[in-house]
Amino acid sequence: MEGVAVIEAALLTMPFAPGVYRMLDAKGDALYVGKARSLKKRVVSYTQIPRLPERLRRMVHLTRRMEIITTGSEAEALLLEANLIKRLRPRFNIVLRDDKSYPWLVITEDHDYPQIAKHRGEKRKGASYWGPFASAWAVDQTLTALQKVFLLRSCRDTVFDSRDRPCLLHQIKRCSAPCVERISRPDYAGLVRDATKFLSGETPSIQKALAAEMEQAAEGLEFERAASLRDRIRGLTYVQGQNSINLDGVGDADIVALHQIAGQSCVQVFFFRGGRNNGNRSFFPSHLKDDTAPEEVLSAFLTQLYDDLPPPPLVLLSHALPDAALIAEALTLKAGRKVELATPQRGEKRAAIEHAATNAREALERRLAEGTAQVALLDGVTRLFDLAEPPRRIEVYDNSHIQGSHAYGVMIVAGPEGFMKNAYRKYAIQGTAVIQVPPALAAEVPGAMPGAAPTSRRAGGGSRAASGGGDDFAMMKEVFERRFGRALKEDPERAGEGWPDLVLIDGGAGQLSAAREVMAELGLGDLNLVAVAKGPDRDAGREWFHRAEHEPFQLPPRDPVLYYLQRLRDEAHRFAITTHRAGRSKAITRSELDEIPGVGSAIKRRLLNHFGSARGVRQAGAEDLRNCPGIGPSMAARIHEHFHPGATGTNLGKPAGRTAGRD
Repeated sequence: MEGVAVIEAALLTMPFAPGVYRMLDAKGDALYVGKARSLKKRVVSYTQIPRLPERLRRMVHLTRRMEIITTGSEAEALLLEANLIKRLRPRFNIVLRDDKSYPWLVITEDHDYPQIAKHRGEKRKGASYWGPFASAWAVDQTLTALQKVFLLRSCRDTVFDSRDRPCLLHQIKRCSAPCVERISRPDYAGLVRDATKFLSGETPSIQKALAAEMEQAAEGLEFERAASLRDRIRGLTYVQGQNSINLDGVGDADIVALHQIAGQSCVQVFFFRGGRNNGNRSFFPSHLKDDTAPEEVLSAFLTQLYDDLPPPPLVLLSHALPDAALIAEALTLKAGRKVELATPQRGEKRAAIEHAATNAREALERRLAEGTAQVALLDGVTRLFDLAEPPRRIEVYDNSHIQGSHAYGVMIVAGPEGFMKNAYRKYAIQGTAVIQVPPALAAEVPGAMPGAAPTSRRAGGGSRAASGGGDDFAMMKEVFERRFGRALKEDPERAGEGWPDLVLIDGGAGQLSAAREVMAELGLGDLNLVAVAKGPDRDAGREWFHRAEHEPFQLPPRDPVLYYLQRLRDEAHRFAITTHRAGRSKAITRSELDEIPGVGSAIKRRLLNHFGSARGVRQAGAEDLRNCPGIGPSMAARIHEHFHPGATGTNLGKPAGRTAGRD
């Protein structure tokens, strides 16, 4: 009854105003987020325990604190509720777990010859955006079609400005080559207008205009131009015929259909913009496996879906929602224009919803089939490594570097539902300390002696001196110290869900020993650690598995559990390589001017334009820096002091004792 007492105490000061309430557990984590037209009238129902379903009884039992936020209307409360659910992911809410961003098409407006390209992320001024698209494949298909039909450039401005002859896209008739003036500015502007009309759904008028232009070219005996226009018309016709669903008379709309099996839900969304199908995406909202009504799931899904996306004027639904009017009001408030929710019962709109519902059913059946196979694999992992129960969270660690430079350690996470990419982490290796080779390992490392200079053992069994490159043992040790040291600080009782049931390490006995040393120091020796090392020839299928107090062993080459563990290890390797390459590319583009406080991109550009290189800036005297256009006396003094600390005078030249740096 402690939870009921907490709620009753909160009711004493709770207003009758609309708003959002949060129920928190003993650790302060959100158990449930709800909205109400009247907070006091809604929350008081949680004190009537006999009338609550079992799910809500458990929630009240765990409640230790309540927080409320009042809003101006119930619609505002609904929008705030959706935002908080997506951010906090409460245990007892229906949560849309979608960490992927949506791709858009962008046409720039701040250039004489606008560019068309794929875009993700925040929108900026000076461009028009079209979308969203359900996937990168869908936007790539549309982009290719637009290039074929309207011949707009897709290259970046830097590439555009540096070209002196047409690129391959012009040769294959996907660009009009404005970079070398193969098309005039007014004619190119006309292509941009046509592309904009097409994206807005005005396809018939464009086809009519192209057909008239083709006939005119043929009558003027301009057969090559007529053939080019004919190809563009064919491309436009092909794009129109690609839609698996067609909705005549509907410009911008979303089709949302839900299907439920075995306590799980799948929502299929088809995005229509400008009368075209921009693709579809499957969503699997997470909720407790009880009798959650489809209308309840769909209502929660809609508000969370449009928390990130601008809602279209029309949303077609597979189920009629009891709170459809409230959701429509909230979406109208968010969009700044009217948004309608409809559940058609006949006609082509109903057929489109049934098609989406079929896709939802098939996607959920595939997911359940994959989940069954995943359960079998996790059971195999449980038996293989003597775990108490099938692992809910498996963490895999790997390092990537080139002779110790740009070193990164990474962690990937997998569970019953596959890879949990929102839990992936990367660690830029910071420490320079190395560990000594443990005495128990010295015999396994060729040439090593206990306490001698450290060596780094490759996964295949080879070794290299740490002085000639990075020390993999020390890197692994640093990653584990940072990962589990922070976890202990945030959750010393180890009661949260962020603790792994199994830890896999890409490496051999050396990496396992380094990890065990850290775990022993942190008091986490009970965690299950396994190192996965390739054989002497580094052949997949001949991996050795190393565990503490166990002899290394191999699995049969065609064992499904071996394939699963290989897939986990390969995903960690992919993420490590990608992280390392990104860090290396970033380092290559950096200059020592970036290390000077207060020097931004504009000042750096002026310095490089004036002195030619970072070396020229470093060797410049104070007077030379003051004479650089756009560099004031204080900034000149700061730059000079950075390269010549403690020096005085106006023309010191190259500082003594400094070696040549990066250009």
